[in-house]
Amino acid sequence: MKILVTGGLGYIGSHTVVELINNNHQVIIVDNLINSNLEVLNKINKITANNPIFYEIDVTNEEKLEPVFREQKIDGVIHFAGLKAVGESVLKPLDYYYNNVLSTIVLARICVKYKVNKFVFSSSATVYGDQPSPLREDMELMKTTNPYGETKAISERILTDTNYANKDFAVSLLRYFNPIGAHGSGLIGENPKGIPNNLMPYITKVASGVLEKLKIYGNDYDTVDGTGVRDYIHVVDLAKGHVKAIENLHSGVNIYNLGTGRGTSVLELVNTFIKINNINVPYEIVERRQGDIATCYADPSKAEKELGWTATMGIEDMVRDAWRFERNNI
Repeated sequence: MKILVTGGLGYIGSHTVVELINNNHQVIIVDNLINSNLEVLNKINKITANNPIFYEIDVTNEEKLEPVFREQKIDGVIHFAGLKAVGESVLKPLDYYYNNVLSTIVLARICVKYKVNKFVFSSSATVYGDQPSPLREDMELMKTTNPYGETKAISERILTDTNYANKDFAVSLLRYFNPIGAHGSGLIGENPKGIPNNLMPYITKVASGVLEKLKIYGNDYDTVDGTGVRDYIHVVDLAKGHVKAIENLHSGVNIYNLGTGRGTSVLELVNTFIKINNINVPYEIVERRQGDIATCYADPSKAEKELGWTATMGIEDMVRDAWRFERNNI
């Protein structure tokens, strides 16, 4: 298939582009480079010996995005483009609602107009709100705990309603948990601009001496050691899930958790990083961060049953690959 990937030079997007190419799909990338780098395009070429078509476009701009659909015979869309930091979304809610919701509306409108009927959406476990884990796709969605999660929940409703009004428009909503790690080549990984909002790039920046110490937000949660528990998934496993989703997307609205089904605390992750990579990571405990919950991990059995997908890599693989990428890009 010829697949349009929005945000295709970002962290998860770039890994998915690689896996799509590895599975003989043709890829078109749209990215505004707000939180990504054009150099990633060259790295994708080094990994795959393939040059995806690239457009520097903001997906909220319908006037600029529509010509891509006129010029290319697109079979399906994987929509990553969006702002993604939970903490930042609490401080900048309007930016998150504008960017994340409008981009979904614009993209869905153009897909319907040009009869592009396969749409895979990068959603999030945050749509479940604060519910007991393991989280299942058939759970009723509660109010989310932050604006980022709310933009994902709203986008899911928009795409569900679009399917209802346009039966040929098939949707897969991928609710994924906490992607970390990097490609085994060490060429692409999580490399946000400025101070990282996510845990793993913060750990690697501290380990490499770029940042002084890691802040762990709260150690008084009802968990194994008081720190937040999350379902960390290797980004390459996650990328492969997107390939399975679009290859098996035929009708209706399909919802899948992409996670490992295992919870790991922040301290467990930090200590595994220190042990596996034999390097120190200074940290301090600070107050809880608004919008965070204690425990969140998946029941991933539906994706295994219906897509034939399961996560294959463990925490040790994730921390090893993340550190290799950091060392290659210091």
